[in-house]
Amino acid sequence: MPTTLAAQLAALELGHLSIASDPGARLLARPEPEAIDQTLAAVWSDLFALFTDTILEDQAEELGWGFVNLFHRAAAKASTRIDRATDEIRLLLATNDGSEVHTAELEQQVERAQAAEGEMLALEALRETAAALYLAETGSSWKPAGGSRLSHDALSTSAVVQGREFLKARAEGKRRAAMPEGTPVVFAGGRLSFGSADDAKAYGDAIWRTLDRVRANVADMVLVHGGDGKGADRLAASWAERHKVPQIAFSLDTRLGARAGFRRNEQMLGLKPRYVVAFAGNGVLERLVIQAKERGIAVVDRRGPLGTNPKHHARTSGEAVAA
Repeated sequence: MPTTLAAQLAALELGHLSIASDPGARLLARPEPEAIDQTLAAVWSDLFALFTDTILEDQAEELGWGFVNLFHRAAAKASTRIDRATDEIRLLLATNDGSEVHTAELEQQVERAQAAEGEMLALEALRETAAALYLAETGSSWKPAGGSRLSHDALSTSAVVQGREFLKARAEGKRRAAMPEGTPVVFAGGRLSFGSADDAKAYGDAIWRTLDRVRANVADMVLVHGGDGKGADRLAASWAERHKVPQIAFSLDTRLGARAGFRRNEQMLGLKPRYVVAFAGNGVLERLVIQAKERGIAVVDRRGPLGTNPKHHARTSGEAVAA
């Protein structure tokens, strides 16, 4: 076995796995992006047209989530096959005796890893297209019920990583290509109710406008948030999805009870973010703002009514009263 191949395999960076060209290898081309876009858009359109004005209309969002999840689960299974093949490669490298039989078995395992990787990338491409359709239909960023949503394609920047998985990977010294690399910006905001649809829209617009301005100053921004499927976190996640900004979602660890929110604050601030973007929320959020300022982290404060700067709102309100 050539030493150059051995060095590549020893590194076990799957994107760099390579074997000699073999006409018999089962490494087929992935579906074309244009074909994926057109086919899934047509299926999605027909599917939701079927639900309109029927008893299933209220279930459309949940069914749409399941549609995306089909590709996500299939990609996860392909990823598991990659891991198994990689374990076999590690073992074969450790026991290399230089024989033709051993070399052939090693190349077979590399080929299996490559085939599984190709399947995973193709399925992730299908999932990302379906997730974009889900976002357009529901206004919500798609995320799996558990674990992370990673995109291993080097050309894609979309990723939603669960905070605990991210911290574990970092602690173990693993910096996989799918893990977001950039400048963290923490977003925090609670669930609010509004007196009118116009107020709700104004609040959502304020979140998106604020994140647009922050991103203008942080080109490699990674959005860090609480992963709440409702309220401000959902709006921020949807903004990130639209702009292909990677996300790290620190969901509450319910095992910690009342301590969970404060523990999440510590984890998010532990990433040393450039900014903390704060919209109105509860006492845990207020504590996050206090801690950020104590650590010298810049706070973009939008805790005033409808996502306004509270100092600016107080000033303008005072001027109005004086008038």
